[in-house]
Amino acid sequence: MKVLIQRVCRASVTVDEEVTGEIDQGMLVFVGIERDDNPAMLDKVAERLLNYRVFADEEGRMNASLRDINGGLLLVSQFTLAADTRKGLRPGFSSAATPADAQLLYNALLDTLKEKHDKVAAGRFAADMQVSLVNDGPVTFLLEFQ
Repeated sequence: MKVLIQRVCRASVTVDEEVTGEIDQGMLVFVGIERDDNPAMLDKVAERLLNYRVFADEEGRMNASLRDINGGLLLVSQFTLAADTRKGLRPGFSSAATPADAQLLYNALLDTLKEKHDKVAAGRFAADMQVSLVNDGPVTFLLEFQ
């Protein structure tokens, strides 16, 4: 599983002119689910996202987590994160999970995050989404889980 985190002042996802999710200060999280990913990973992923220190503390150091600031988390599925881009001029997707498997894990991750944190919003799996954000920093991290 690959997870791209962007620290944001605000972010939203729109599908067919309907806002499906929006947050103020927090993290926009794009998730790419790969073939070997499984439900046993989800608690670890959720805890790392909620506790990853990407926000400024009182001294201006990047030492506060999403939980510490009580920020929002906007989860967006993005299968292109699972692409193999090591060679050639076209990405390969043989390492990506099937759409059915990816949707199950995405929904389970979303449920896990909602159980652990109050401010969780989401895009719509496999939809053509328009994502708007104001990146804070910019601060962007790629986390990989196996």
